[in-house]
Amino acid sequence: MTVADTHRAIEAVWRIESAKLVAGLARIVRDIGLAEELAQDALVAALEQWPESGVPDNPGAWLMATGKHRAIDRIRRAKLLERKHEELAAQQETAVPDLDAAIEDEDMGDDLLRLMFTACHPVLSPEARVALTLRLVGGLTTDEIARAYLAPEATVAQRIVRAKRTLAEAHVPFEVPTGAERAARLSSVLEVLYLIFNEGYSATSGDDLMRPALCEEALRLGRILAELVPREPEVHGLVALMEIQASRSAARTGPSGEPVTLLDQNRARWDWVLVGRGLAALERAEALGVALGPYALQAAIAACHARARTAEETDWVRMAALYDGLAQLVPSPVVELNRAVALSMAFGPAVGLEVVDALTSEPSLKGYHLLPTVRGDLLVKLGRLDEARIEFERAASMTRNGIVRTVLLERAAACSR
Repeated sequence: MTVADTHRAIEAVWRIESAKLVAGLARIVRDIGLAEELAQDALVAALEQWPESGVPDNPGAWLMATGKHRAIDRIRRAKLLERKHEELAAQQETAVPDLDAAIEDEDMGDDLLRLMFTACHPVLSPEARVALTLRLVGGLTTDEIARAYLAPEATVAQRIVRAKRTLAEAHVPFEVPTGAERAARLSSVLEVLYLIFNEGYSATSGDDLMRPALCEEALRLGRILAELVPREPEVHGLVALMEIQASRSAARTGPSGEPVTLLDQNRARWDWVLVGRGLAALERAEALGVALGPYALQAAIAACHARARTAEETDWVRMAALYDGLAQLVPSPVVELNRAVALSMAFGPAVGLEVVDALTSEPSLKGYHLLPTVRGDLLVKLGRLDEARIEFERAASMTRNGIVRTVLLERAAACSR
């Protein structure tokens, strides 16, 4: 194997093993920042040694054992916590002789879960939680995160550093919480995964409608989480929602990259494997026998589209009822806006417009381009083209996505013809 081949193998191993490595080391040293440094040290050791010695049979175990060695060395040099030093030394004595056994007695699933709960801790801002999760759990480099979010790399790096410092200063324990705190913290984890997915699914800035890599990463992490906590219906609900939404990716853009609305999409271009996975995840959520939560309800709404082979077959009445339930569970202006669309399809545009008009003075939607977009759509259906043009122009002035702005201005111009 050439040096280049070895480096490619190390890259692949790192992408697979880095989250488990950081999680395992964080459990030992109880400091996520230090754990990541130790994991990076292990990576550097692999880059130095594997081109000569070859890739080990169990590269994950090799990295973990190396990381543990570095942890002991670091603690010795800093003369920190002699008791912890003795515990680590005792552990290392039993773990080092057989690298394949180095992680056999460790529950990596629990470690990954701890890492997710810690990286998504509510003490951090949403932006910090997203960046830290992609860095530590997703294994993305700072540069990859920056490119995905069209942000300066220095800004993302600073955000990650501050997040790790905040966790350390707040003495956030590296653990899976229990009781009421577990539910609250799980909600934060799900929020972060969906924030990542949504940025990939509908890019908020730039000239691309989607950033598929972020969708794929959110889905990968969601699937891992569903395996780690199989009795949590909302986890399956979120996975179902992301699977079904991701299934439409190929049909969401036209030949020139322009967005294609859901009702105009060629459903033959949907990924029916992902649809099947999404419907199966929704069934798992429903089978747990509890009332559906917000993500599962949204997945049920998405399933109404997925089960309809043509737009005309969509069960809009059921969808409107599901939105009613969602609005009662998590009332918000955005949910009301989506409910208005479902109502307009089920009972006519005038019904939907009445709900939308009640939202026009909502402060939280002041800069939300989809509000005037939806209002413009409904006005077109009612034949009120002059009013619709004004709404589309207003929506175009609000969006930061170049391709969406172009389409909205084209729709405005069409209203004047």
